[in-house]
Amino acid sequence: MKPSAPPSPRLSAVRGEIVHFLADPAADPRALEHFADGVLIVRDGHVAECGPAAALLPKLPAGTPLADHRGKLILPGFVDTHVHYPQTDIIASHGEQLLEWLEKYTFPAERRFADRAHAAEVAGFFCDELLRNGTTTAAAFATVHAASVDALFEAARARRMRMITGKVLMDRNCPDFLRDTAETGYAESKALIERWHNRDRLLYAITPRFAPTSTPAQMTLAGRLFNEHPGVFLQSHLAENRAEVAWVAQLYPQARSYLDVYARAGQLGTRAVFAHCIWLDDADRRHMAETGAAMSFCPTSNLFLGSGLFDLRRARTLGVRVGLGTDVGGGTSFSMLQTMNEAYKVLQLGGQSLSAASAFHLATLGGAHSLYLDDRIGNLAPGKEADFVVLDPRATPLLERRSAACATLEERLFVLMMLGDDRAVAATHLMGVPA
Repeated sequence: MKPSAPPSPRLSAVRGEIVHFLADPAADPRALEHFADGVLIVRDGHVAECGPAAALLPKLPAGTPLADHRGKLILPGFVDTHVHYPQTDIIASHGEQLLEWLEKYTFPAERRFADRAHAAEVAGFFCDELLRNGTTTAAAFATVHAASVDALFEAARARRMRMITGKVLMDRNCPDFLRDTAETGYAESKALIERWHNRDRLLYAITPRFAPTSTPAQMTLAGRLFNEHPGVFLQSHLAENRAEVAWVAQLYPQARSYLDVYARAGQLGTRAVFAHCIWLDDADRRHMAETGAAMSFCPTSNLFLGSGLFDLRRARTLGVRVGLGTDVGGGTSFSMLQTMNEAYKVLQLGGQSLSAASAFHLATLGGAHSLYLDDRIGNLAPGKEADFVVLDPRATPLLERRSAACATLEERLFVLMMLGDDRAVAATHLMGVPA
């Protein structure tokens, strides 16, 4: 018999319990695809096939590397739609609400990113921490310093991560040492777009911090950048805190609402992502849905800073795209499992219920959908980039004990999101390769 040709080194496979989503389970319960004993085949960094082990194992060429994760769950990599990498070192800082938090902790921490060596060291730690928690794609804020953007893109590129980031724009209501101008912010952002956008897995986001720290001139130029460069992202903050909303009304008296400030500046549209979105009315939610702008639900931050309770039901009812964000350092954990945990509690306080399936969808395909990346990431469908996480339901004695008593997949997923953290992440893969 003629020996089998040696397999391509670009071909590999993993075996375990596979869970992913083909659509939103809140709209279609059949959207969850589950293989109790499944195999994921990866070719050239992309998903080739995903299905039952009994059907796929015989198709593997002899000698194909096969990682055996039976007893563990294999899911798409988590998608963090809002996080601040320069705030890594101020996570878990005591007290304050939003505006005081910025003055006391955030601005002094961001000042240090004028030092490129410091930016590079934090960027490397930040990316490693995301991966340790199973997060493979993130939309992250840098600082006002262009070098801080370079540092994060370089760290993400070295790790093969999909990263969205951009230079923060602030030309008022901030310390002099973090202030740019409308013109320099535009010019530096444009140069960064040309240097980084669509390079490997890297994507640029125009990043006005929030309306109060940008003049109308800077907001207009940020909107111009957004419209001049098709395919780029725009990220900012919106209606996080009631005092902030009142401040915006004073600074922009001609605007109907906080959202209207961004709309007037040309900043709404496809790939525009706004964090928090707590203190909005339905007119604003409808406007976001109509323009394709997305919300990032940041529960740990909203609870920690006392900002308020996100209304997921209204966002869904009105058709707004929604993802989950850790919002470190106002947020208290890099773990998307812990973020799902807190999302459940926020919604409980608002008289709403979050199923485990909906939570994991928000952290994977839902997040990808909110970022318009669901054609590339978010589930394990053939052709997608093979980013996935392996979760161990026996990672801690309590998890093991509680998981053993679970009768359904939904219950096991719920236990993972309530009791799990970075210890439950057994492995993270980027483009099919262990991180």
